[in-house]
Amino acid sequence: MKLPTSRVFFRPPPGRVIARPTFAKPQFTAHSIRRHNSTAQTGSTGGSRLLNFVYGSTLVLGLGIIFVYVTDTRASVHRYVVIPALRWIYPDPEEAHHAANQVLRSLWDFGLHPRERGDPDKVGDLEVEVFGRIIRNPIATSAGIDKHADIPDPLFASGPAIVEIGGTTPLPQPGNDKPRVFRLTSQQAIINRYGLNSEGADHVAMRLRDRVRKFAYRLGLGHDAAAEHAVLDGIAGVPPGSLTPGKLLAINIAKNKTTPEDDVDAVTKDYVYCVNTLGPYADILVVNVSSPNTPGLRSLQQGDKLQKILTGVVDAARLVDRKTRPAVMVKVSPDEDSDAQIAGICDAVWAAGVDGVIVGNTTNLRPAPIPHLGNLSPLEEQHLLETGGFSGPHLFDKTLSLVKRYRKLLEQKPVELEPVPQPPSALQAEAAKIKNELASESGPKEDSTPDTVTTSVDTGVIPPTPVAEEMSSEKQPLFKLPQERFYDKPQEDQDSLEGVNSAPVDSPGEQQSQTERLRAIQAAIERLPPRDQRDALENLEEPIHLASNDEPKVIFATGGITNGKQALDVLNAGASVAMVYTALVYGGVGTVSRIKDEMRTEMRRQAEERRSKSQK
Repeated sequence: MKLPTSRVFFRPPPGRVIARPTFAKPQFTAHSIRRHNSTAQTGSTGGSRLLNFVYGSTLVLGLGIIFVYVTDTRASVHRYVVIPALRWIYPDPEEAHHAANQVLRSLWDFGLHPRERGDPDKVGDLEVEVFGRIIRNPIATSAGIDKHADIPDPLFASGPAIVEIGGTTPLPQPGNDKPRVFRLTSQQAIINRYGLNSEGADHVAMRLRDRVRKFAYRLGLGHDAAAEHAVLDGIAGVPPGSLTPGKLLAINIAKNKTTPEDDVDAVTKDYVYCVNTLGPYADILVVNVSSPNTPGLRSLQQGDKLQKILTGVVDAARLVDRKTRPAVMVKVSPDEDSDAQIAGICDAVWAAGVDGVIVGNTTNLRPAPIPHLGNLSPLEEQHLLETGGFSGPHLFDKTLSLVKRYRKLLEQKPVELEPVPQPPSALQAEAAKIKNELASESGPKEDSTPDTVTTSVDTGVIPPTPVAEEMSSEKQPLFKLPQERFYDKPQEDQDSLEGVNSAPVDSPGEQQSQTERLRAIQAAIERLPPRDQRDALENLEEPIHLASNDEPKVIFATGGITNGKQALDVLNAGASVAMVYTALVYGGVGTVSRIKDEMRTEMRRQAEERRSKSQK
């Protein structure tokens, strides 16, 4: 038996150092070390660079794809992610609205805003003529989306041809107490009682003035009053309000809450002040007499009151210091729908010389829920009891009906409003006799043409009359494929339009004003290089005069329009433009693009049906 051996550890006594054997270290040449290190470093560096390049390229490509997707209005993220997120973060709808506008404004400043990519309107299949101008499509955003002119350009970038800002009052006013906006999410509807909260006409005009001057500065015209007037007078070849070819800017104006509605003169002064202040920056001025949230405002739709107010607005619009005056429209309520009320409004429109009517606004009524949208929650049932104007898809049928009724009364000027011809006086008869004698002595004229001012000419500004369509066996749609659009006219018809709207002889004061404007334009043009000066002079447009008061009035439709088929329905009923509000609130910034795509799909479907019927 072998006993286990114990391991004994030897510990040297303190202070004594034990010598250890030394071993020879392997010797390597410096050259071999450098070659080894160099090879390893080169391989690792090259691989690292390649890997970093791949990572960086992937990151840039991914961010680019995300940027293009998120900034495209057709991205579903705007409707199904952004809007629900806003509702979750901001339970108060007004706070959500303000936050969304601030984000859009900031994104615009940095060039990161959503936009309609691909320019789908360039094919011209949705073009319409409004107030003598061809606009790119018949879709507009209603007032209330941009109350204070914070985001007109981001809204234009989202696809509509017309953006309406406001309503704007002469003096700033806070509106009604909060909370004043209530969601009915299950019904895609809203109840609001804002009460025309406004920063005031001067503040909004200052913001629009700065916008025009920035535009002039980008063109190289400068940033002063001369550059501003040059742009407003058409030196850039764009509408003075929208500053975008084929698009128009509308400004909604209203009276202050403290102005008594019974004092028609004071009310008229409120509207005229807004015209004088905001008119230079508007393509369209919208007289709002239909908001349900300002006490007594809808009483201004009575015929005699309305006519006086509209006459004052039209007269003030004609004096706007600009080559082309803004068009004037009046926005009417869907609740004043009796035959007498509609007839009174239309008579006032004809008598005052207003250019068009916006049919529809929010309603004081509470429509029944739409079954397929869902059931009201207990909170939404409480919201239905709140006072304010209701807006949502429930209003579409009413809007469609009102458009048809207004079209019949705005198609032709009433006979009772036509001027009655007076028999010539003795002096006039003698003058005519002398004129005839002089004409006979000088011999007959070679050519005799009718007076173009009194000749009735179909300008194509609005679609054919619904009355005539109802008499025909098959109603023709307003929108057809490009080669069949209603406003395409032969060249001889276009030639016959020349001279219809001849400008009247200017008074000495108007001539002096025109001279000052021409000097301002000349001063702005002299700042440009020679080639740019020539381009600017070519872009400088002649004054465009609106249709005479004897021609049919333009109709915009707003209220419950949420998809392309509904937009086509109101257009075929006699409207020139379909406006959206609540659909934009629930559908996000891509709503206009979606509606236009649906319009094109529906147009193709209808064209295919007509083609099939014709083949049978």
